[in-house]
Amino acid sequence: MKVLLIGATGVIGRAVAEELAGRHELVTAGRSSGDVRLDLTDADSIRAAYAEVGSLDAVVCAAGSVTFKPLAQMTVTDFDVGLRDKLMGQVNLVLLGRQCVNAGGSFTLTGGVLDRDPIVEGTSASMVNGALNAFALAASIELERGLRVNVVSPGVITEALEAYAPYFRGFEPVPAARAALAYAKSVEGRRTGQVFRVA
Repeated sequence: MKVLLIGATGVIGRAVAEELAGRHELVTAGRSSGDVRLDLTDADSIRAAYAEVGSLDAVVCAAGSVTFKPLAQMTVTDFDVGLRDKLMGQVNLVLLGRQCVNAGGSFTLTGGVLDRDPIVEGTSASMVNGALNAFALAASIELERGLRVNVVSPGVITEALEAYAPYFRGFEPVPAARAALAYAKSVEGRRTGQVFRVA
C-alpha cells in the first residue's frame, strides 16, 4: 500500500514508520520535514500535499498540538491551538482526503489517554481527544467507497516520559513500538469507527 504518514519525525511517528516501512510505500509529511510539506492548521496546505502525493491507500496522522495549562489560565486562544491543529487538522485530513484515498482505504488519527483519564492542565487535550473519537465513530457510518477511519489512543509513551513525567505520575508508560502496532492494525485491518487503546 501507499501510505501517507504525517508526523514521521516524532516519537510515535518514527515507530509507526519503522513498523510499516518494510511492507508498504511510505510518503512522509510534516510542517518542516518529510517528502512533502503539510501544515495541519492550514487547509490549503493539506490540499496541496494531497495533490502532490496523488492517490493513496492510507493516511496516518501521528501529529497534532494542544495547550497544557491550568484551566483557570486557559484562554480562547489556548483552546484554539488544539481545536485548529490536533482536532480540525485531523478532521480536515479526512474531509479533504476522501477523493485521494483509494476505495477500501483508511485514515488513522491520533488521540490519547486523556480522553478517558484526565490530568491537571490537560483539559484541552481531553476535549480534543474525546472529539476525535466521536468524529471517527460518526464519520465511519457515512464514508463512501468502503473508506475507513479509526483513532489510536495511546498512553504516555516511554520514550517521551522524561519530558512529560510531571504530568503523568502514576501512569504506566507504553513503548512507542507497541503503540505502532495499533496503527498497523488500523491500516492493514478492516475495522472502522474504532478507538484502538494502547495502555
